[in-house]
Amino acid sequence: MLWQVAQRDLLSTLRDRRTLANTILIPLLVLPLLTLGMPLLLGKLMGGQVSERQKVGVVGTLPAELRQILTQNRALGPEEQVQGVELVPVTDPLKAVQSGEVEAVIRVPQPLPTAAGAAQGRLELYAKLGNLKSQSGAYAKVRSAVQSYNRDLTRRALVGAGLSETVLEPVQVRAVDASPPQEKRAGMLAFLVPMLMLSFLLNGGMATALDSTAGEKERGTLESLLVTPVRRGEVVAGKLLATTLMSLATGFFSLLGFLATGLVAARLSQRSVVEAEAMQAMGGQLTLTLGSLAAMALVVMSVALLISAVLIALSIYARSYKEAQTYVSPLSLLIVFPAVMLQFSDFLKMGDWLYALPLFGSMVAILDVVKGQITLGHTLAAVAGNLLGTAVLGWLAWRSFGREEVIFRN
Repeated sequence: MLWQVAQRDLLSTLRDRRTLANTILIPLLVLPLLTLGMPLLLGKLMGGQVSERQKVGVVGTLPAELRQILTQNRALGPEEQVQGVELVPVTDPLKAVQSGEVEAVIRVPQPLPTAAGAAQGRLELYAKLGNLKSQSGAYAKVRSAVQSYNRDLTRRALVGAGLSETVLEPVQVRAVDASPPQEKRAGMLAFLVPMLMLSFLLNGGMATALDSTAGEKERGTLESLLVTPVRRGEVVAGKLLATTLMSLATGFFSLLGFLATGLVAARLSQRSVVEAEAMQAMGGQLTLTLGSLAAMALVVMSVALLISAVLIALSIYARSYKEAQTYVSPLSLLIVFPAVMLQFSDFLKMGDWLYALPLFGSMVAILDVVKGQITLGHTLAAVAGNLLGTAVLGWLAWRSFGREEVIFRN
């Protein structure tokens, strides 16, 4: 009887093609687009700035050596070059940058030194500092050229004094990234994966939960179901099963997109230097071992049960489908706000109790899976917390189905 109730609700949901699109296409495409598409797009844009020769205005006189460093090309990789800039004279630095005539302007209020130690020169660099295009293009190239010019002057002064370059830096620091390989590949966008996966689980089960409770009350078909020889507990369990299956279907396709992202990223890892650096920083190269895949599956199934129980418990109180939507809409905020906080998870003291919190503990566990840090204990704690929450909410839903003032509230 439980499966017959679930099958009845599933057939009602699957008749809507829009529901199928939300269940299959969106989860399959959104996660790869964000975790892989954004790094590739950023790398492409930054790579375009590197290989493009921008116009830089000049007010005043630049030393010949500095002009040469600014305009010459520099090798970046085996087949890549950082293009120099094109220097053009301007009169008003602010107007030239704001109008888009040039991307940056170098203003030299006084002659710059051509040797280190004689005097300290100063130049002003005008650019739109809040503009990512300018930051990665003309502004970055001018800053790099000036630093290179300073090093050349300092090196010649030291050689002339019979000193080595190391006199300016007696202790050299070399940073070594001690992060696990998977955490390196996950990048800065790793915190988006738990938010997206839980959002997909919520959206996948929402249509079935609302239609099988508030929708049936509105159509008057819930009463006909309750007069059949089916126990109230079987009705609740059947509707919970149908909602969970739809939610899990969405979770499955989002997980499929997650794995496809890792495979595609692995093939794209041998790209240009700039694009490779962008992918490494932002993320996109996500892979799962069999153990982490099993942990992800367990956590996702328990979250689907919990979310389905929440949806059923809330929707049964609504008089209509529209009213039920107003009840469940704030649930997305319960996912988005904690998930956004996960980007600061490094500042949290990750105690074992945190994983036992329903829903939030699952987000932390999924983030650990993405970073390759998940443990069996944390997985079981997250699953247990979700199952406990499901049991409580399932009991509340069962009580609601046994109260006539709730069932006939419309």
